[in-house]
Amino acid sequence: MKHPPERSLSRGQAWILGAAAVPMVAFGGLGAVGTYSNITSVFHRSATALGVVAAGEGATLVLALVLVGLTMLGQSAPAAVRVGLWTLPAVASLTGAAVAKSVTEAVVFAVTPMAMCVSAEGMGLLARRIVVYRTGVDAEAQRRNAAVMQRLAYHRARAANHPDQKARKGSELESWKLAKKVGTGDALLGAHLVGVQRERMTAGADAALAGMFALPVTAPAPGVTAAPEPPAIEGVDEEGVTPPVTEEDTQVTDVFDTVPAQGVTPVTDGVTPPVTLEEIAAVAGVPAPVAGEPLSDAQLVVVLRHLRYSDDPPLSYRQAVAAFREGGFVGGEQRVRKAWGSLMSHEESEA
Repeated sequence: MKHPPERSLSRGQAWILGAAAVPMVAFGGLGAVGTYSNITSVFHRSATALGVVAAGEGATLVLALVLVGLTMLGQSAPAAVRVGLWTLPAVASLTGAAVAKSVTEAVVFAVTPMAMCVSAEGMGLLARRIVVYRTGVDAEAQRRNAAVMQRLAYHRARAANHPDQKARKGSELESWKLAKKVGTGDALLGAHLVGVQRERMTAGADAALAGMFALPVTAPAPGVTAAPEPPAIEGVDEEGVTPPVTEEDTQVTDVFDTVPAQGVTPVTDGVTPPVTLEEIAAVAGVPAPVAGEPLSDAQLVVVLRHLRYSDDPPLSYRQAVAAFREGGFVGGEQRVRKAWGSLMSHEESEA
């Protein structure tokens, strides 16, 4: 798959993103300070409070840095990292609620560790969006789509070949559920689909405009050919060209020679058989194109040439593309248009 070229952040974008990351880190640190103060007020020991902060906010910060690092490298984060970003702050919240002496303190102690959780998720999301903007690759979306496609392939095979009818029916229903998730959240896939549809709309508009503005070709009226006049011969008088026939010049034979009958070979007009696709491919020096298989650029030109001259008059671009699709040949709209342009250029050069 072709990815869009990498883009660099402008200076203004870099400053804004950096300014957005600063409060994330600051408020995450304030949440850790608040947890330290809460635990110290209960146990009156700084070492215990530091241990609670390290197990909650500190571990969450480590996972956040791992997530940011993997995202900047264009890799998806493991499930343990993603789960830990929410599990560890939740454990810290439960610890604070458990050691609180009143309901009010329990609520405050439980809410405080959430600051680090939100900061970690915010930094991870920001780093992911930066990578997607610069490279056009969303590793997390690709990971999700790969997992969905793997499950979809398994259930399709199970629905087709499993010996148990109930298992086949269950896999069939599960396949339709998974089909709804294919491509969800993948911005790159959406952009590619929009590009494909844009090319198809362009081709359709081009064909429509060509049909509207093409000048009709009027066949010339059949001309009337005059009978040629006999050439003038000098020295001929007005009495005639052929001299009179006398009796001496006339010889009559009573016995006619009999010519034996011989077979007569009928003369028919030669009919040239149509040129096959394999013959055109052999002349072009490429393998014979096969319907349903990927074709090279040279094979696309061979197929379009064969389809164009399969009828009289030659087919137009729209008719050739329709015959191309009906024949089961495989090729993107952009490649087919490029091959058609090459064919037309070659015909113009020959003309």
